[in-house]
Amino acid sequence: MALDYTQIIKQVKEKKFEQIYLLHGEEPYFIDLISDAIVENALEEHERDFNLTVVYGKDADAGQIIAEAKAYPTMSERRVVIMREAQSFGKFDDLTPYFQNPNPQTIFVICHKYKNLDARSSASKAIAKNGLVFKSEKIKDYNLADYIIGMAKKMGYNMSQKAAILLAEFLGNDLSKVQGELDKLALLVEKGSTINDVHIEENIGISKDFNIYELTNAVATRDVPKAFLIVNHFEHQPKSGPLVAVIANLFGMYAKLMRMHFMNGLTDEEMARKLGMHPFILKQNKQYLKIYPPRKISANIATLHEYDLKSKGLGNSNFTDGELMRELIYKMMH
Repeated sequence: MALDYTQIIKQVKEKKFEQIYLLHGEEPYFIDLISDAIVENALEEHERDFNLTVVYGKDADAGQIIAEAKAYPTMSERRVVIMREAQSFGKFDDLTPYFQNPNPQTIFVICHKYKNLDARSSASKAIAKNGLVFKSEKIKDYNLADYIIGMAKKMGYNMSQKAAILLAEFLGNDLSKVQGELDKLALLVEKGSTINDVHIEENIGISKDFNIYELTNAVATRDVPKAFLIVNHFEHQPKSGPLVAVIANLFGMYAKLMRMHFMNGLTDEEMARKLGMHPFILKQNKQYLKIYPPRKISANIATLHEYDLKSKGLGNSNFTDGELMRELIYKMMH
């Protein structure tokens, strides 16, 4: 059974090391966590000058890597060789002889970010036999808010659902950025307390009232005054709500509402999984179905397409993004 990153880090902290680690996949955050944990636990700080070697995939030479991996440690129990940016190294099969017979005194860590190493290659097969392969996958959008709450909990904080959703909407599933923002909050919020949307607004700069998430909700509930209040805010502070992001978010909402209209007989859990949607958001969206029948959704999607083209200069002579957004929201809500 494949280990998750927490299990691997637990083993590393217990000084149970593999001879080779292949850390690959779309999510770089977990790869960094594991590789940092290996360096921290495999070598004392004073041992790293002579026993830690870092090579970069773009510049690495297979012969040089093998020589480093085969070298013996200096006044230490082990050596650590890390290949960073391994996705730029194109000659993994040249390393297969080493992977088939690794040096027992070397920990060889391969950080292959943003994509997977081909499991059919001879290198991958040899690593799987003599080392550990960890596939680092992105957190699904519908799990992201809960995952952020879990990240905060590990740091000693509770977090409100709305605060987590605000971070998820604003930062997306870039967990490194999420961790960075949580680290900032940890300097300002007392440990053991609950991080809420006010903390997010005051310390990270995401308005709890004037953001794309709130605009989408206002459009979905046809709350005209609130929608235009937010649009007015975006018009004066374009970075807080770019037109391209507003269009993308609204399109995502309408596309999911259309699918929900034809999901009769499914449980909420099944619907959330199929739509890639957090259950909290699903509950909200089920209320919007009464407001937006399929015909209106279809018309609004067509309107979004029209204004997407206008935002790119097609059929738009000299309207600003703010003026286009105001027109777009009016058309969708009437």
